Amino acid sequence: MTGIVFNIQQFSVNDGPGIRTTVFLKGCPLRCRWCHNPESISPTKDLILREDRCLRCGDCMTLCKNGAITELDGRFVTSRERCKQCGDCVELCYAGAREIVGKEMTTEEVLHEIEKDVVFFDESGGGVSFSGGEPFLQHEFLLELLEACKKRGIHTVVDTTGFTLKAILERSIPFVDLYLYDLKILDDVKHKDYTGVSNRLILENLELLTQWHQDVIVRIPVIPGFNDAANDIRQIGTFLATLGGVREVQLLPYHQTGIEKYRRLGIEYKMDHAVPPTAGQMNEIASQLSGLVSLVTVGG
Repeated sequence: MTGIVFNIQQFSVNDGPGIRTTVFLKGCPLRCRWCHNPESISPTKDLILREDRCLRCGDCMTLCKNGAITELDGRFVTSRERCKQCGDCVELCYAGAREIVGKEMTTEEVLHEIEKDVVFFDESGGGVSFSGGEPFLQHEFLLELLEACKKRGIHTVVDTTGFTLKAILERSIPFVDLYLYDLKILDDVKHKDYTGVSNRLILENLELLTQWHQDVIVRIPVIPGFNDAANDIRQIGTFLATLGGVREVQLLPYHQTGIEKYRRLGIEYKMDHAVPPTAGQMNEIASQLSGLVSLVTVGG
């Protein structure tokens, strides 16, 4: 079976216990304004442009068989509508100004990369984590990888938005050791406005998952002006207090490290007005939640 992978990150320490290999699968049904991996959103390959590296040689325009590159005032402009992400111009550009994100890989190819790090898993209590995007968007590919890892005795983590069919989530239960589950806000109107989807399925799936599985960590991205108000935090904490299987709540502070990626992908970034929360603000939110849930930590 094949799937689209946009990154395999070795020696990760933020996606579960121990030293891990994180496999990032492409595609996400959400459109979170603050997403720091915008290259993960599209389920297909993306072209990244680094204009500061361009040598203005024009070879890419000459080569492009789709007519996607034109010259304008000494610059070479790429039409993303015409671009077919064939990668010919990427191979030609020795300056590294062009890059295709997303690679079709077989399960065996991915497993080969994962197994390179088994010695580190064994020494640190680590394993493999599947992230995205939303990994369940490629659920058949993901489930085959999870099952193969379990057969090899590799600890498995799935980092999910929870926006998937209940039947798909249930099928993953035997093969997942730990879920990292994103929870953003209980207000459905604001959730739709900032992510593009309703949170109803996400909340229902979290309730079910905590009944089915006893190792779930809820991750809350703290986004200024979106979910950091006292009322929003209290609603989240009250909801989590009704669930029995949440092992820990992790607060993830908003950051701006992904802004440059938007420019390279030709996507508008809609959160440039937001200011990352201070350590004091994060600790205050943790304090608000600590009376409602058993364990709250700041950071992944």
